[in-house]
Amino acid sequence: MKENIVIIPTYNEIENIEAIIRKVFSLSEFFDVLIIDDGSPDGTGMKVKELQAEFVGTLHLIERSGKLGLGTAYIHGFKWALENKYQYIYEMDADFSHNPEDLVRLFNACKIENFDVAIGSRYIKGVNVVNWPIGRVLMSYFAGVYVRLITGMEIMDPTGGFICYKREVLQTIPLDKITFIGYAFQIEMKFNAFLYKFNITEVPIIFTDRTKGVSKMSTKIFREAIFGVILMKIWSWFKTFKR
Repeated sequence: MKENIVIIPTYNEIENIEAIIRKVFSLSEFFDVLIIDDGSPDGTGMKVKELQAEFVGTLHLIERSGKLGLGTAYIHGFKWALENKYQYIYEMDADFSHNPEDLVRLFNACKIENFDVAIGSRYIKGVNVVNWPIGRVLMSYFAGVYVRLITGMEIMDPTGGFICYKREVLQTIPLDKITFIGYAFQIEMKFNAFLYKFNITEVPIIFTDRTKGVSKMSTKIFREAIFGVILMKIWSWFKTFKR
């Protein structure tokens, strides 16, 4: 059984991709990296291929034909990681909004403290967000309030995308039935882990908005989260969750 794999979806991340890969490989704990590139026209995939000659067998690349959505990228990556027998499977952004050094803290939460899911949380200890306009901070924070109210989860950062899953969690959640692609994807995964009664913890992080490249956030993605939460709750009434 292999230990750690960090899944990083990319679209036009040429300004960040080499630095983020090198940073992950420099950590005290060892992590393999899987890049899932959605046909970036800026050459992100080509840069990863160049770096694979240096990081042989530890840097992996899946190239897709176009922008197919964050959720589908992670589902593809989860299945690849399970097939390749990794024990701890991580989600992380390519733009340094998630500090790669915090991967070690997520690993310790699952490996040493024996949690099934460890979430890098912006809101477990106040509001730890840097370089966001106040409107976006408030939108994100109150989205969490809304999610907790509807779902009953006590997770302070349900839309966060910096996460470690034990393989048993991803083997249990029916990945082919995950339906959303943006914020709602992150909520749906956590809601499934909650309904299957996995042990979830939040590890405080400082989230720093990207300084290079362009944000992929849109109002469409945010609307999906608002209405998706209600649909998820309704669907949960008609399902059984046993493991």
